[in-house]
Amino acid sequence: MDSPVVVLRAARDSARRRLAEVEVQLMQLREARGAESADDEHDPEGGTLSAEWSRIEGVRVGVLTELEGIDAALDRVAAGTFGICEVCGTAIPEGRLEVRPTATRCVRCAELRQ
Repeated sequence: MDSPVVVLRAARDSARRRLAEVEVQLMQLREARGAESADDEHDPEGGTLSAEWSRIEGVRVGVLTELEGIDAALDRVAAGTFGICEVCGTAIPEGRLEVRPTATRCVRCAELRQ
């Protein structure tokens, strides 16, 4: 496994790129909405502008949440607590961290949370 910092920074860069793309989509939608009437005009073969706005905004919020998790994980690396379960204090298995580098709980504690 690459260093957690390398993995997390790459994930952060990827998330930032996705956020920039989503923000461009929102800007384009704002422009399209401004060009249309006050009604919820839509493409007859597609969804309404409001539905598309809602979908894209949901993606934006998801990416922002992902970035918060990545930044928190980088903070844990700096503090020396990365890879330690925040509930029971045991080491989070490397395999879990490879799949979910922002994990804050070991598998057992994550399952208990659900």
